[in-house]
Amino acid sequence: MAFWWPLIVLAFAYAICRFLLMLIPVNVPSIDVDASDVLEGNQSQENSFIYVPPRGRTQQSDKKVQCYEPATMKYLGYCPALSTAEVKDHVAQARKAQKVWAKSSFKQRRQFLRILLKYIIEHQQLICEVSSRDTGKTMVDASLGEIMTTCEKITWLLSEGEKWLKPEYRCSGRSMFHKKSKVEFHPLGVIGAIVSWNYPFHNIFNPMLAAVFSGNSIVIKVSEHASWSGLFYFRIIQAALAAVGAPENLVDIITGYAETGEALVSSVDKIIFVGSPGVGKMIMRNASDNLIPVTLELGGKDAFIVCEDADIPHVAQIAVRAALQSSGQNCAGAERFYVHRDVYSSFVSQVAKIVSSISAGPPLAGRYDMGAICLLEHSDKLQNLINDAQDKGAEIVARGSFGHLAEGAVDQFFPPTVIVNVNHSMRLMQEEAFGPIMPIMKFDTDEEVVKLANDSRYGLGCAVFSGSQRRAKQIASQIHCGVAAINDFASTYMCQSLPFGGVKDSGFGRFAGVEGLRACCLVKSVVEDRWWPYIKTTIPKPIQYPIGENGFEFQESLVEALYGLNIWDRLRALVNTLKILSEHNSGSTKARDD
Repeated sequence: MAFWWPLIVLAFAYAICRFLLMLIPVNVPSIDVDASDVLEGNQSQENSFIYVPPRGRTQQSDKKVQCYEPATMKYLGYCPALSTAEVKDHVAQARKAQKVWAKSSFKQRRQFLRILLKYIIEHQQLICEVSSRDTGKTMVDASLGEIMTTCEKITWLLSEGEKWLKPEYRCSGRSMFHKKSKVEFHPLGVIGAIVSWNYPFHNIFNPMLAAVFSGNSIVIKVSEHASWSGLFYFRIIQAALAAVGAPENLVDIITGYAETGEALVSSVDKIIFVGSPGVGKMIMRNASDNLIPVTLELGGKDAFIVCEDADIPHVAQIAVRAALQSSGQNCAGAERFYVHRDVYSSFVSQVAKIVSSISAGPPLAGRYDMGAICLLEHSDKLQNLINDAQDKGAEIVARGSFGHLAEGAVDQFFPPTVIVNVNHSMRLMQEEAFGPIMPIMKFDTDEEVVKLANDSRYGLGCAVFSGSQRRAKQIASQIHCGVAAINDFASTYMCQSLPFGGVKDSGFGRFAGVEGLRACCLVKSVVEDRWWPYIKTTIPKPIQYPIGENGFEFQESLVEALYGLNIWDRLRALVNTLKILSEHNSGSTKARDD
């Protein structure tokens, strides 16, 4: 007992010291970011009129990206549509910066993350307002989708990022037991990202954080539908990089249309794309010219499954949030709802009551549950999907209402809608809607609902609700998708230690988690002598050139000695191997004597 006492005291003292260190605040400098031109009411007069989008001209020919508020159609200004030559110049500058940053310490990289985290926490309202103005989402949805997810990623990288980028030692196997084997993770160089408009803040920070922390530079092409906010968020990143002495141009944000994106794909060392399947296929074709790795996140048609033993009032609230996530027009959340026949009526009644109370209106007014649709004419697509479903027998049972809308901006809003009697012959159940619509379908058995959930060209995620967690897990395990939530929705994305991505037309590759972090790296296998210089690899004499007559017999015995299925066969083979070596050595010695 006397032996253990000192160890116990030392362990206790160590724990106390670690706890006390946690109480000491980390010294994190503050950064100043000019926001005078992005706050509502602080813009010049020419940037306050109602914007009327031009028609009949190609986008790239304008050489400008026009920016406006979807909720009010107020003009925000414009950004340049960069040419191919301009993009290549931006990438070249990022490549120079990366060569310097690759030598940076993890201490410096962590400080960069802490500075960002401090600014985000202290300026949540500003970040959310900018996102809201550019995409039409509400402040609450901006906080959930932009702030929380980004903070979670930063804290995960601070806690575990370095551990997963250090060399990882692996088993050397039986034949190489005298060797040390490891995997090293080196930065790829310049990462390119082409991101969508639905989360303008998080979609920039998500790939940027992983790329920079793993030693890369990154050039991000933001969507033409969210360029105004993207350029403001770029200021935050620039200020944080300057605060830690990082090289200029390590992170860059570019704006433009298809030509700009194509130029980026042809210039970088890896491309991350968030968008539609059609554009994703074009990205892959262009990336194949230089054989660079590609990560594609292409949306989904996620199944939301409610079994008869689920807590219906509780699940109904989650279901509406899932359908209307990010104001219902900014995220491909749950788009197909399958409810067991025994609780179908109860579930429909619950969600209809909730949806009927929802009002859409200008998000910054502060009294609306839903904001505006970001994309022009997208409401027409949503209405066409509903019309097709109604023509085939579907029925609308509930719709939300409109609040006070800006003049000329009615088409930018779409009421949340609950629609029943749907089936898979309807476009609404097959095409990605990207809108605040809840199509609800009955099912009878677990086998049937699995078949229905898998009847889709998409495979991003699913959510399964049941009073039996084991049953929910069994159903989810049979659905062909990349992420699954048991008795919850979207919780997988809040766990930033987990990889995120899909299958089929939802894309491939993963970002977030260990897999996403290491996907920004050149993965290099390294083998070295374990006891160098005392034990080194030598070629046995029977298989040295010129190969002896018994060379194959030696190899055959060696393989069995190393990998035989039982100890006696291996011992017999080992004896034969040593015998051949002895005979060969004896023959060599005799030849030298003669």
